[in-house]
Amino acid sequence: MTAIMDEKTFAKGGGFLLQETPPERVFIPEEFTDEHRMIAHTTEEFVKNEVTPHLEEIEHQNLELVVDLLRKAGQLGLLAAGIPEKYGGLGLDKISLTLIMEKLAGVSSFSVSHGAHTGIGTEPLVYFGTEEQKRKYLPKLATGELLAAYALTEPGSGSDALGAKTRAELSPDGRHYILNGTKMWITNAGFADLFTVFAKVNGEKFTAFLVERTFPGFTVGREEKKMGIKGSSTCALNLDNVPVPVENVLGEIGKGHKIAFNSLNLGRLKLAAGCIGGCKVAFDHAVSYAKERHQFGRAICEFGLIKHKLGEMVIRTWVNESMVYRTTRMIDEALEGVDIDDMPAQMKAIEEYAIECAINKVMASEALDYVVDEMVQIYGGYGYSQEYPAERAYRDARINRIFEGTNEINRLLTTDMLLRRAVKGRLPLIPAARALKDELLAGPSLQEDEGEWLGAEKRLLANSKKVALLIAGMAMQKYMEALAEEQEIVGDISDIVMEVYAMESALLRTLKLIAQRGPEAASLQVDITRTYINDAVERIAARARHALAAIVEGDELRTYLGALRRLTRHTPINTVATRRRIADAMIEAGRYAL
Repeated sequence: MTAIMDEKTFAKGGGFLLQETPPERVFIPEEFTDEHRMIAHTTEEFVKNEVTPHLEEIEHQNLELVVDLLRKAGQLGLLAAGIPEKYGGLGLDKISLTLIMEKLAGVSSFSVSHGAHTGIGTEPLVYFGTEEQKRKYLPKLATGELLAAYALTEPGSGSDALGAKTRAELSPDGRHYILNGTKMWITNAGFADLFTVFAKVNGEKFTAFLVERTFPGFTVGREEKKMGIKGSSTCALNLDNVPVPVENVLGEIGKGHKIAFNSLNLGRLKLAAGCIGGCKVAFDHAVSYAKERHQFGRAICEFGLIKHKLGEMVIRTWVNESMVYRTTRMIDEALEGVDIDDMPAQMKAIEEYAIECAINKVMASEALDYVVDEMVQIYGGYGYSQEYPAERAYRDARINRIFEGTNEINRLLTTDMLLRRAVKGRLPLIPAARALKDELLAGPSLQEDEGEWLGAEKRLLANSKKVALLIAGMAMQKYMEALAEEQEIVGDISDIVMEVYAMESALLRTLKLIAQRGPEAASLQVDITRTYINDAVERIAARARHALAAIVEGDELRTYLGALRRLTRHTPINTVATRRRIADAMIEAGRYAL
């Protein structure tokens, strides 16, 4: 059913469901170049020396300080990494950009300000701006002389971005578009100089505009009082007959949706990287505290239930890290053959992996929520106190499941994008699902795990892909175009697909490490991979049962439940022992040390 990808066959977005990817074809964090490590070190030193000493001031929203720190980041090149060299940037690869976001994660409010500027604030201009617009604004955005924001959300349109009410009308002299409307929840609004604002020309054509803070009629509302990321600026924008020069239209009239949606792809991936960085920082605090805190005459890190928490925190962090850098490298490879000045082609190459970007965003933000929740639990009562780091980490993490499209929207998008590509013939999901159905109805086939490393896990991965195809195929067959209305089933399909991508990313990383270092040197990674896949198969089975019961009934349901049991059958491993080994290694190191 699956094709093996060789050096001449490059996996397209979503292709992981149908292709068997050799370990040597994936990028793993252990392969960072010297340049990658240098940019990571530069970011770490900036955070340590410039940002961390001022966390309390930032938390109390000293925006002058935030602006000063952003400009210091600009001096180090940390605002210029994604801007082409010809416009004053560094033109670094996407792995470098992702690493910067990961290393900034421990200072979450500042990280949000930085990410809003370098990501959705700057990238629409990089990819969709005219030559004149780029030369005018990008060099100043690269240094921090100008700071950027992105204004899409409105009081009545959040996830439904195209339902925006802000209007743009061409002035009688044809020199300006006059904008009227309100935007809300705009990050960096309190200090940004340049805003990418979305409005409908004549109330119909959704379009992006570059709006300067100094334009007449443009005003910024008060700072919102937020649950977390309190040190970042979040305000409403009011546009009252704001004249925007026609040369400040970004992209094409009526094509603003391309900018709005494509800008989110890299944003989701970088948000996932930030979540991974947040997981590592939270774990370091948690394991350090668990070693220091004594109860009943012992450090609490010696207790089994604490080891379970620490082990699972490491597992989720490592697996998500594997996904993030695998995806980032695929995007970098897709961009290698694209003319650096052909921005539409570059954006198309990035859009190819929109499915994987959505998967990363959901999985990593939910992993971070798990990690910080367990961090609070490990701290106990102290975790609820602002005097300790767990409280702020817990509050700051929650926004990530809402940022860059809610996780519910991203779940719907994951399945929708897969099925749209299938219908258009870009992914052969439909014939693969039909072939699988015939295979399953023909009865069980005997499968033996090969005598190789992680053979059982390879089989479970292959069978989990079959489960994803089975449920997706049956749902399509029953509901056709109405499937979008069956959101619970769509959510089940997405969760299964996400687990498959996570399982495969972890497995391929570990197999590559075994090939490079030998099995003994990769023993912890083997434990992580086996534990994750053992548990993921159970989650996949539960989601599949839930979906099947909604799709079919009676004898047909019983038939497919039997097929599902065959596909997900496995002998459980001793995850108590594996998690203890993982936790013990990190306790000894005193930090996340993988």
